[in-house]
Amino acid sequence: MKIRNSVAIVTGANRGLGKQFVAQLLERGAGRVYAAARRPEFIDLPGVDTLRLDVTDQQQVAEAARAVGQADIVINNAGFSSFARLVDGELSDIRREIEVNYFGALQMVRAFAPGMRNRGRGAFLNVSSVMAWLGFEHSNSYGASKAANWAMSNGLREELAGTGIQVSSLLLGSTDTDMMARIDVPKNPPDKLVAVALDQFEDGVNEILADDAAKTLKAELSVDRGRFVE
Repeated sequence: MKIRNSVAIVTGANRGLGKQFVAQLLERGAGRVYAAARRPEFIDLPGVDTLRLDVTDQQQVAEAARAVGQADIVINNAGFSSFARLVDGELSDIRREIEVNYFGALQMVRAFAPGMRNRGRGAFLNVSSVMAWLGFEHSNSYGASKAANWAMSNGLREELAGTGIQVSSLLLGSTDTDMMARIDVPKNPPDKLVAVALDQFEDGVNEILADDAAKTLKAELSVDRGRFVE
């Protein structure tokens, strides 16, 4: 999917990766970019149309689809992490992660895919995470929600085959955003990661492995992790 002269919408566009997606879409010549966020008053990039959008709110998603009209590109970037543990984390936090990271992205697809199918063109970029393939002593509910997002992209690719609609999934490791601010690990610069992602997105890559962590972990998915020994 070529970006120049396209109409694009980015969710979670007020900071982090979302802000970079919006800025770089403009730099690459997108004709119109809609920056969507729950708090659009914090979007400070010139040259964009702002939308108030909570992706978990079906009515707001429908209103966004009506406002944008014929979108060529939908970037499902909005995300939420509570760092909850599966066994003793708050269920409300775990449900929120699934609602935002999986159902929110799916609602955007269901709102925009019919118009794309009617025109025979369009593209989705769904932001997942290497956490879909990992387990830690925390954040495993976030990982489960991103695994669902990854599986969703794989399924959508099959359901939309032959319609002219591209479905790309973005997998990435730790990135220097507000979500990761309290985690002391090496982090990707958001601008460089988004540049890699958009380069491959324009080339039609289905599964974008944007950094070394994503490439290494994908290659190791078939590795035997051992067996339970009590």
